[in-house]
Amino acid sequence: MAAHLSYGKVNLNILREAARKDLREFLDKCAGSKAIVWDEYLTGPFGLIAQYSLLKEHEVEKMFTLKSGKLPNADVKNIIFFVRPRLELMDIIAKNVQSEDRLHSSRDFHILFVPRRSMLCEQRLKDQGVLGSFINMEEYILDLIPYDGDLLSMEYESAFRECYLENDQTSLYHTAKGLMTLQALYGTIPQIYGKGDCARHVANMMLRMKREFAGIQNQILPVFDTLLLLDRNVDLLTPLATQLTYEGLIDEIYGINNGYVKLPPEKFAQMKQGEASKDLPTEPKKLQLNSAEELYAEIRDKNFNAVGAALSKKAKIISAAFEERHNAKTVGEIKQFVSQLPHMQAARSSLANHTSIAELVKDITTSEAFFDSLTVEQEFMTGVDTDKVNTYIEDCIAQKDPLIKILRLVCMQSVCNNGLKQKVLDYYKREILQTYGYEHILTLHNLEKVGLLKPQTSSRNNYPTIRKTLKLWMEDANEQNPNDISYVYSGYAPLSIRLTQVLARPGWRSIEEVLKMLPGPHFEERQQLPSGLHKKRQQGENRTTLVFFLGGVTYAEIAALRFLSQMEDSGMEYIIATTKLINGTTWIKTLMEGISWSPK
Repeated sequence: MAAHLSYGKVNLNILREAARKDLREFLDKCAGSKAIVWDEYLTGPFGLIAQYSLLKEHEVEKMFTLKSGKLPNADVKNIIFFVRPRLELMDIIAKNVQSEDRLHSSRDFHILFVPRRSMLCEQRLKDQGVLGSFINMEEYILDLIPYDGDLLSMEYESAFRECYLENDQTSLYHTAKGLMTLQALYGTIPQIYGKGDCARHVANMMLRMKREFAGIQNQILPVFDTLLLLDRNVDLLTPLATQLTYEGLIDEIYGINNGYVKLPPEKFAQMKQGEASKDLPTEPKKLQLNSAEELYAEIRDKNFNAVGAALSKKAKIISAAFEERHNAKTVGEIKQFVSQLPHMQAARSSLANHTSIAELVKDITTSEAFFDSLTVEQEFMTGVDTDKVNTYIEDCIAQKDPLIKILRLVCMQSVCNNGLKQKVLDYYKREILQTYGYEHILTLHNLEKVGLLKPQTSSRNNYPTIRKTLKLWMEDANEQNPNDISYVYSGYAPLSIRLTQVLARPGWRSIEEVLKMLPGPHFEERQQLPSGLHKKRQQGENRTTLVFFLGGVTYAEIAALRFLSQMEDSGMEYIIATTKLINGTTWIKTLMEGISWSPK
């Protein structure tokens, strides 16, 4: 059991168990030995639901990655394809099946579509002449995957691109379905608030689905009091900024995928005296990052400048615990010490790992390049010189710094200035195309279409008004002992989280004017609860809000919401859900043309 999923106010293990049950039932339909052929993108999300041991219990003997050509040899009765409903994957499956049919006529083929079956895909298999080869064709509804005790993600990488660039609302349908699954397990959510066009669509779909199931009343006492749906394009600024929490920086520098990070191995090698350096490992060090690890849960949401002190405090506690062995005199005391030993050794190993990670991150954050870039970001956020060509960006282009870095900064300037003057925008475009190549003209067009990089259409820039009204910039943010969410970006309070904070108290009516300046409608809906299911709140009991980010959320925003949950006077606990965990780089990559942005 994934214990860390059940620590919080909402036991997310119920969701994981429901997903595991469905998986077991499907595997049992395919009687006999099995080999699974994986769409590579699904292996990470599935790893959070079921380990190999569960598959093994249900006679899964081999696992392969989906590749064109012939399948690897496997002496099994069933071959099961776990795939997303993508046409290009159907062509690969058809080749696999055709090559197998000639060799082993007695094998059974099955397909599990994740998260939905697709008529188009079935038609493609029919056109290729292999549809009849499949005994079972089913869908496995994996919409919301529990990542941590307070975090759910759909891992739907292309959601933002589809909604804002391609006008494809498939991801919104999956979101509504995922929320219906959640309500089936945790009770109907009585209040729904939202901001943005996509939020409105999702709420409408949820209400329609509820009407369609009108006869089936959900008799579960509601766990969530409120659902807040937020469009990513309501707050385009936050993902562009460099996150400054420990977890946020790990993601910015190394990338966290499905709860794992791969790090350079040198810092983790235990060098013994006289050992040659050629023996050092060359494989990246892969670590799992979640709240199951006590130390990580403690430091992940801290501003990076507060992490060093937290690690040294922990080191003192651990070494004092090990010193206790000298005081253990009686058999009972020694026995007690020995029983604590595994926990203490795990804590020591965890401390060593995080000290090494912190050193790796510190090498980056203390560099001049990092400081210069951060200074420019903070100038843009505070409204300094956002209306003219920035000399630092010019220098970065001249030095041919990574294109993504340039795009993040230029987009940030555009967002903080409500668009750039035409001649400034044209100058940036020309410089980027001449330095990095004309193939990027499509990328620039995409960024313009989603509103990240645009010409100024009205002379009025609303950003300063929004910044002042919502207190988005706080001078002298306290990084060590924070008293406001702005610590996650050392001064900038994420707009998305300020909206969440104001909704809880004093309510959105107090900021009507600002809400009108932000894109898309804002709304409130109520869902009727069956009689007898209205919560009777205990004295001092916190309300629970599910905040759903449509189009992605950053680790810094998650840290800010956790901070609000922990504030004594907030009276609110937050559970976070999203279409995808993102940072500025992965987000911009999904909007780029001519590069493959699907994860390796």
